[in-house]
Amino acid sequence: MTLPLIEPDLDLLLQRRSLIDVRAPVEFAQGSLPGAINLPLLNDEERRQVGIAYKQQGQKAAIALGERLVSGAVKERRVAAWVEQVNHHPDSVIYCFRGGLRSRIAQQWLYDAGVERPRIRGGWKVLRQRLCRQIDMAAERPLLVVSGLTGCAKTRLIHQLDNGIDLEACARHKGSAFGRHPLTSPSQIDFEHAMGSALLGVEGAYVVEDESRHVGAVNIPQRFWQAMERAPRIRVEMPLDWRLEQIRRDYIDDLWEVYQNQFGEWLGWSLMKKQLSSALARLKKRLGSERLARLQRLQSLAIAEHEKGNPQAHEAWLAPLLSEYYDPMYRYQLEKHDQEFLHVGDWHSCLEAAREWSLDRSEPLKKDAVKQ
Repeated sequence: MTLPLIEPDLDLLLQRRSLIDVRAPVEFAQGSLPGAINLPLLNDEERRQVGIAYKQQGQKAAIALGERLVSGAVKERRVAAWVEQVNHHPDSVIYCFRGGLRSRIAQQWLYDAGVERPRIRGGWKVLRQRLCRQIDMAAERPLLVVSGLTGCAKTRLIHQLDNGIDLEACARHKGSAFGRHPLTSPSQIDFEHAMGSALLGVEGAYVVEDESRHVGAVNIPQRFWQAMERAPRIRVEMPLDWRLEQIRRDYIDDLWEVYQNQFGEWLGWSLMKKQLSSALARLKKRLGSERLARLQRLQSLAIAEHEKGNPQAHEAWLAPLLSEYYDPMYRYQLEKHDQEFLHVGDWHSCLEAAREWSLDRSEPLKKDAVKQ
């Protein structure tokens, strides 16, 4: 009986197919395919033992050891987990690292349990290569970068565009000391996979927000970063009071909503307070002790007021943080790079400029694609 194989097509990700990753948890944590669920054939310790047997005694001995380790009730539980996943998601496909032995064994055990599902030819490795290739190909396409002072709602502008790529969402980080997400940061591999998946849905030109090479704990891939460095830019300019309101929404209101949903009211509030105070403390070297102490006092007062139902109180410390730290830093970067901008204006005019640029750059690419 030859069990079915499915080609490692990126449409599997576009279609949001259910992916069963049968690699060990340690492998899954290092990087998985977007949307995959980890239901391993071997746990970490079993994988370690089988790996030693393979190196010392060869494949046949390793397979025999694996069959001894995963047998009886252990095997029944693992097969039951796969069957349950397939019952909830009948379009599920199976993969391991290279689409070889582990996914084939899982596929066979599922078949023996009365369920037939395909495995991905080439497995995780081939699909990862194709996702990374998406990023490299994107580096050769027209790209527009949206710049502006902190609080100019550049991310919101990106979300208004069909061809906008939110790198901060891929990194689960807003790109500043206060931008840490309550959930765990992705691995570098998972960040690259999220980028590749986001680019899958965009034809022609695309638009990103101005970022440093490092976004939180991850790095923008080199070729893509070089494309961003040489790309044309537009700059959003908004007054301080407008930016303050936006910053409060991003770093206070939205943050509180996530913490509350993830951890509940009491623990969520405690964790958010800790994040805000820690983020400010990390700026000590650049702010200096005296200015940091002043901002910390204002932040403590704002948190106390927030507890009473007044989140707007945070603007008392956010305003000097913007005007004394973030704004001078951004202006220094502008002077350093001597950048020219295709358009400079308010948020709405920049949105229209980005749309016009996208249309002008995307139409020729689409026509070329039709000719080919």
